[in-house]
Amino acid sequence: MIFKNYKYKTLLVSALLVISFLLDSCGSKNSSPVPEATAAVDSESKGLEKPEVTLGFIKLTDMAPLAIAKEKGFFEDEGLYVKLEAQANWKVLLDRVISGELDGAHMLAGQPIGATIGFGTQAEVVTPLSMDLNGNGITVSNEVWKIMKKNIQVENGKPVHPIKADALKPVIEEFKRAGKQFKMGMVFPVSTHNYELRYWLAAAGISPGYYTTTDITGTTNADVLLSVTPPPQMPATLEAGTIHGYCVGEPWNQQAVFKGIGVPVSTDYEIWKNNPEKVFGVSKSWADKNANTLVAITKALIRACKWLDENGTANRKEAVEILARPEYVGADADVIANSMTGTFEYEKGDKRSLPDFNVFFRYHATYPYYSDCVWYLSQMRRWGQITESKDNAWYADTAKKIYLPDIWLKAANALLKEGRLTQEEVPVTDGYKEPTAEFIDGIEYDGKDPAGYVNKFKVGLKDGVQ
Repeated sequence: MIFKNYKYKTLLVSALLVISFLLDSCGSKNSSPVPEATAAVDSESKGLEKPEVTLGFIKLTDMAPLAIAKEKGFFEDEGLYVKLEAQANWKVLLDRVISGELDGAHMLAGQPIGATIGFGTQAEVVTPLSMDLNGNGITVSNEVWKIMKKNIQVENGKPVHPIKADALKPVIEEFKRAGKQFKMGMVFPVSTHNYELRYWLAAAGISPGYYTTTDITGTTNADVLLSVTPPPQMPATLEAGTIHGYCVGEPWNQQAVFKGIGVPVSTDYEIWKNNPEKVFGVSKSWADKNANTLVAITKALIRACKWLDENGTANRKEAVEILARPEYVGADADVIANSMTGTFEYEKGDKRSLPDFNVFFRYHATYPYYSDCVWYLSQMRRWGQITESKDNAWYADTAKKIYLPDIWLKAANALLKEGRLTQEEVPVTDGYKEPTAEFIDGIEYDGKDPAGYVNKFKVGLKDGVQ
C-alpha cells in the first residue's frame, strides 16, 4: 500500500516507531518501520509531485543507469517508487511516454528531437540528462566480412582499426553486378544508429539514401538500403539473410560474435569519439507538472552513472550480473561483459581493450549539452528529415526547447551539497562543447555553426538546397 494522504503523517510515523520498538523488544526480526509509510513521508518532505513513477526501457546494456538506480536504492533515497518496464520497440516506448502510460524512459537521443520538430510523431518531449556516451557497433555477416577483409590492412595477423566503409565498396559493387540489393539494419529513423551508419557509409562516398516529403523510408538514391529492425532481433535477422549488416547497441554486436554469425567492423567510438547515445526523456507537459520529481529522478540517475564508472571494472562486473537478469537485458552475462567491462571483440578471438566503449559518467557524460542536440538536428537536415534549410539561430532555439540543463544543474547542485559530487564533476559551460574533428572523416563540427557544418559534406543535402 502506498500512502497518498499525508494529513496524519506525524501520528502515523510515531505509531509505527512505537510498534517497531515493541516488536524489536520481543525479538522480532522486523525491527524497522513500514518502509512504504516512511518513504511516503520522505516523498512529501521532498516536495515530490509524483513519487510513484513507471519508466520504460529497451533491452540494451545502456539502460544500465535505470537498473542501477533501482537496485542500489538511489531512487528510494529520493523518495521515489520506481517501476521499470521493458518495451517492445522504440516506437511503442515513445508513444507510451507521449500518452502518459509511461512517466519517462530510456530514449534514443534523437527521439525527443524528432518528436519536437514533428518528424514521424509530433509531440513536445524533453530531456534533462544524457545516459551514456558511445556503446554502438556496426556488424556485417560472415559472407560480407570475407570479401571486406581482402580490402583491409593487416598487422600482426589482425585487421587495422578503424575500418572505414571504403572496404565495403567492393561488396556493394559485387551485389549490384549480381542484381541484388545490399541491405543493412538500424533501430529507428531518428536513432543514433541510423545517423552513425549513414555517416560511416557516406564518409566513403556510399549513399545511404535520402528522406523526402514522399519517401519516409529514406532510401531515395541509395546505394545501401537501410531498414528498421528492433535491437534484440538484429542477430536473428542477420542470420536469416534478410539483412547483410546492422548498426546496434550492445549486447547485440557481441551476440553475433558469440553465435558465429557476424563480425563487428566498427564501433561508434571510432566513427565519432565520445558521441552522445541515449537520454532520459519525458513529455514536456509531464516535466512542467512534476518539476521536483524530475529533479529527483535526475539526481538518482546521475548517481547511478557515476557508480557505473567508479572503481575500474569492479562495479561493472556487478552491473553485468544485474543486467543479465531477464527483467532487464536478459542476455548471457558473458556476452554483456564483453563490452561493459572495457573490452570489445571484433572477429572471433580478436578481443581488444576499449575502456571507453561504454561511458556513463566520465567526460561530463550526463550533462545535456545543446551542441549534442544540434549535431542530431544537423544530420536530420543532411539526410532530408528536415526538408528546408535552417539558419544557426533555428538550431540553437530548437535545442533549448528540448534539452534541460537547468534541471540537471539543480540535481547536481543538490548532490554537491550532499557530498555525492565534486565541483570538478559539474561542467562550467554555456551548453556547447568545443569544436571537434574527432570523426572518422576528420570533418570538424562546431555546434554554433551547424549550417556551415552541413555544407562541408560531399554526400548529403546542403543548406540552400531544398
